[in-house]
Amino acid sequence: MTTAPPDAFRHLPALRHRVKPAEQSELRVTPQVLAFWDERARAQGRPADWRWSDRQIEASRQAALGRLDLRDGLWVYGYGSLMWDPGVHFAEIRLAALDGHQRRFNFQTSMARGTVEQPALMLSLEACAGCCQGLAIHLAAERAEAELEILWRREMIRGAYRPVMLPVATPQGEISALVFTSNPAHPEYVGELPLPDTAAIIARASGVMGSNRAYLEQMAHQLQTLDIHDDYVMRLLRLVQDCGGP
Repeated sequence: MTTAPPDAFRHLPALRHRVKPAEQSELRVTPQVLAFWDERARAQGRPADWRWSDRQIEASRQAALGRLDLRDGLWVYGYGSLMWDPGVHFAEIRLAALDGHQRRFNFQTSMARGTVEQPALMLSLEACAGCCQGLAIHLAAERAEAELEILWRREMIRGAYRPVMLPVATPQGEISALVFTSNPAHPEYVGELPLPDTAAIIARASGVMGSNRAYLEQMAHQLQTLDIHDDYVMRLLRLVQDCGGP
């Protein structure tokens, strides 16, 4: 399934057919893809400023990373859809643990898996006690700049995250990785809702990229593939299933 280098999965061979190739990803936000999204937004009657401008996106990248040396490439921490659809070309992937953060569906969106009438809830990383188990994805030095630009458009299209470099533990040793964490100052941030309320929203919401429920199910499936237990995700999945529906 994937066109990543053959040795990219040497630590996690179970993912070899569980990670979407970059060239097949709808989330590989090239300028052409972004233009398509803009056209679709106009057709839906959204305002011209539905997303951050290219200048804002690039300014946020410079503010977060500044003069970060990319001669050794860059590690990116994945805890949501980056775990199965990173949308970038990568050279290596590892299990990774980030202390002091946990997954939470804590911001709403009317794009992708929601609508204006029925917003979806999307995943972010909340600073709190505990540890989040995910993946570390390495962008090779020769491609780091170009792939980072594509990734930044995807993650920061509405400025909903706070990108930071944080220490991340992997079985092969500690690394410093780019992490897209919660941004409580963003207007779409809703914080941690009661679990039954979160489940009810996820069970109903759907948009042009599929249902909110399908996102949660994909998240749970990828965690299961990696033998990662996330109590929050599994409790939420059971509640969503109890809500019925497709």
